[in-house]
Amino acid sequence: MAELPVSERNTDPAHSNGRFTISTLISTEDNGRMHYGQTDTAPYDTTQANHLTTNSTFYMRTFGYNTIDVVPAYEHYANTKITSETKNPRPTLADLHSFLKQESIHLRPPAYELHRDDGLSEGETEEGASDGAENPQGEPVRFGWAKGVMIRCMLNIWGVILYLRLPWITAQAGIALTWVIIMLSVTVTTITGLSISAISTNGKVKSGGTYFLISRSLGPELGGSIGLIFAFANAVAVAMHTVGFAETVRDLLQEYNSPIIDPTNDIRIVGVITVTVLLGISLAGMEWEAKAQVLFFIVIMISFVNYVVGTIIPASVEKQAKGFFSYRADIFAQNFVPHWRGPDGSFFGLFSIFFPSATGILAGANISGDLKDPAIAIPKGTLMAIFWTTISYLVISATIGACVVRDASGNVNDTFLVGSLGCEGIACDYGWNFTECARSHSCHYGLMNYYQTMSMVSGFAPLITAGIFGATLSSALACLVSAPKVFQCLCKDQLYPIIGFFGKGYGKNNEPIRGYMLTYIIAIGFILIAELNAIAPIISNFFLCSYALINFSCFHASITNSPGWRPSFRYYSKWAALFGAVVSVVIMFLLTWWAALIAIGIVVFLLGYVLYKKPEVNWGSSVQAGSYNMALNYSVGLNEVDEHIKNYRPQCLVLTGPPSFRPALVDFVGTFTKNLSLMICGNVLIGPWKQKLSELRLTSRGHTNWLTKRKIKAFYTDVLAEDLRTGAQILMQATGLGKMRPNVLVLGYKKNWQEAHPQTVEDYIGILHDAFDFKYGVCMMRMKEGLNISRWMQAHMDPDALVAEQQASTIFQVEQGKKTIDIYWLFDDGGLTLLIPYLLGRKKRWGKCKIRVFVGGQINRMDDERKAIISLLSKFRLGFHEVHILPDINQKPRPEHVKRFDDLIAPFRLHDGFKDEAVVNEMRHDCPWKISDEEVTKNKAKSLRQVRMNEILLDYSRDAALIFITLPVGRKGRCPSSLYMAWLETLSQDLRPPVILARGNQENVLTFYCQ
Repeated sequence: MAELPVSERNTDPAHSNGRFTISTLISTEDNGRMHYGQTDTAPYDTTQANHLTTNSTFYMRTFGYNTIDVVPAYEHYANTKITSETKNPRPTLADLHSFLKQESIHLRPPAYELHRDDGLSEGETEEGASDGAENPQGEPVRFGWAKGVMIRCMLNIWGVILYLRLPWITAQAGIALTWVIIMLSVTVTTITGLSISAISTNGKVKSGGTYFLISRSLGPELGGSIGLIFAFANAVAVAMHTVGFAETVRDLLQEYNSPIIDPTNDIRIVGVITVTVLLGISLAGMEWEAKAQVLFFIVIMISFVNYVVGTIIPASVEKQAKGFFSYRADIFAQNFVPHWRGPDGSFFGLFSIFFPSATGILAGANISGDLKDPAIAIPKGTLMAIFWTTISYLVISATIGACVVRDASGNVNDTFLVGSLGCEGIACDYGWNFTECARSHSCHYGLMNYYQTMSMVSGFAPLITAGIFGATLSSALACLVSAPKVFQCLCKDQLYPIIGFFGKGYGKNNEPIRGYMLTYIIAIGFILIAELNAIAPIISNFFLCSYALINFSCFHASITNSPGWRPSFRYYSKWAALFGAVVSVVIMFLLTWWAALIAIGIVVFLLGYVLYKKPEVNWGSSVQAGSYNMALNYSVGLNEVDEHIKNYRPQCLVLTGPPSFRPALVDFVGTFTKNLSLMICGNVLIGPWKQKLSELRLTSRGHTNWLTKRKIKAFYTDVLAEDLRTGAQILMQATGLGKMRPNVLVLGYKKNWQEAHPQTVEDYIGILHDAFDFKYGVCMMRMKEGLNISRWMQAHMDPDALVAEQQASTIFQVEQGKKTIDIYWLFDDGGLTLLIPYLLGRKKRWGKCKIRVFVGGQINRMDDERKAIISLLSKFRLGFHEVHILPDINQKPRPEHVKRFDDLIAPFRLHDGFKDEAVVNEMRHDCPWKISDEEVTKNKAKSLRQVRMNEILLDYSRDAALIFITLPVGRKGRCPSSLYMAWLETLSQDLRPPVILARGNQENVLTFYCQ
């Protein structure tokens, strides 16, 4: 650890709250510093930025020599933006390894950053201070695990089901199965709580709660869909809980004969007033909202104590008439077993009723931005809330099942002499006869019939009513706060249109005021409907969708083995998380199958929208890690697969240079390789190493983005080399991975070969020879207007400008209609000349084109040769049915065309017929591209063949959409580059359609066998 002056150390005990304590060994001088070897234990909060920077004296004392290297510091890994100080990043690799920029040597002296004041909102420390003029200075409210998470989750879990339905469930299922129902529900919520704990401790958690956790784990697609429906579900849940409160108030008004208007409108009036008051509490700030939650918590705890005290107090006659007899072993024994009754009298029927009361565990996570340390608060608070609420459910079900019989009349005159005949039921032993109403199922009291049993049992009934009020209002308030917080984070990510307006925050806590108002309007709308029975199951399923995806996020992040998955919370299991995800989906269908289908349908729709829009966000999700794992496993698995002709795919290395310079070449290859095979765009950078290295780093990503914008499924790679041929050799040898390696080299025709330096032509032809040596097939593309459009582009090297510029249109992006694709299969190259046009014809833009095959033949055997080729093509199953035999291919070309060829090669001839052999050899050594008279004579027939083929092409294919010709091969070392280029020039000149000169590697790429 580096030395600090004593005066700069933070000795305030209030700041000694870090999770790590670091001991430093500091050398001493006479000015009062400690002697070397003594330890000073100083608190060090690892969550705060540490501004250790370089300084000559400091590093001379620390390392023994001066260095610009820096010690590890928080600020090097955080996205912190502190307006009062200039951030001092670590030196770049170039600074350490190559050269040091002049401005890099002006470094600040080392000093710890002052303890970061909690008054800085998260938006200021992590995302930059936005709207600084509008945000008042002051400390934002930050909560710990108890007040921020545990109490909030407990209040959200406790609800009216606890007070009004748990006794009834106990009567139906018995104490034993009620505990089973509780434990099954708690199992799901506990597994989800463990998953939340793992995800929330895998890095710094910001505001956004459930949406933030899922989106940063599974990516924006699933995270965005869940975030939207989860925020909406919370907004509607505000209405649900408020209506629950309003119904209780209405019942009280009716009990005392004091209705406001009528039952329905009373709910609306009380509901609107209540939600308006709750909105006022929320707008007052998180501190007031937290105080209100604590008040509700105290009320509920008092109601619990009141209930427990009531079970101990001896039962009065009125309570006995309603079925309460205090703790009795025989009542416990009778209520221990189930007694199903009514349409909901089944295990899963009661489970579906009880399970929503176990939810609410996300209330603490949803305000993650308002927690002091979410990594500690969320796991501890959530799991503690699940534990204590589970205990409360188990205790209440057991105690009430031991005190109250299932059926009671409530009539104090139904007393009975113990031991008399004609009485059935456990109440007979206590002097009460409820036989008549029990047989007719007309009893109004008892666990099975009276929902207010807890009020009846309690010592003071109004306190139970207060507990119901506290449970409903606290849940409504928690949802009213959760919905805008989650929605605000979703709005800031801009995954969906329009909603960004609601993402603006106000005040020291960055409160989403607009989100509060939107939630308030939604809640008012559903309160005015006053009929939530249809929407309630959908909301429950929305919450279960969130549980399922949280569990799946934990499982998926674990199964991908990503090095970035390092949660500090270790008490989770990926298989338990998967089980929780599956069970959550199953419970969705057990609750309401049609609501489950609606919820899943909405998730899929929103997922499809984000997949279509492809937002430009990169959160390092587990889906990305999974994609890498899948690609790696499949690529390695290909090594075990033997190659077979049936599975041959043309995997193309395209020498495009910058892909945007030759869009036609890119579009041509991208058309037939899309969703079929590998395409790699190669670029050779020629020039000084240092200069081109920076250019390589600058432009690589821009070229990849250009391909993506053009919807070309291809890779981009570039190399530095001394010349084009060396670079191409590197690409052909090193590009690819395992079996995913190119086998076809695609390049453009060198249109300026006559004006270019002869050595560049020599290198160009050398690339073709190298391709054949490496067993590559070759495709060369020529267009009349040329391929390179760089002279028309304004921003050659700016990658952002390349992507922003309007894309150049090419013939391969246009519907071709009913034209023809002409294939001149002059020589058998293994079938590549046939395969590429076949693949091209399968694409929509070229699907209407008729494919014609031309082959050479003798005039006296035309029919036989045509039948033979048709038979061969039919065995290949290519669907080519129009075959033409060219009997005149060996006729002499017209004299004017022969003269044009002679004029073409004239500048490159040696004219060595009358020169001494030594002089000729010296000339050939200095100019290997020159053509000797002997080479002209030896290759005369082949030269005339190219002239004649050009005449045939002009006769037959002048109006074709695309022409494929078998590429002639020049023998290496025997055919000068200028002569070979003259052949290609002559063969393809004056043709309007694009010309593809293709040659396989003389190995079969087509077969008509099944094995």
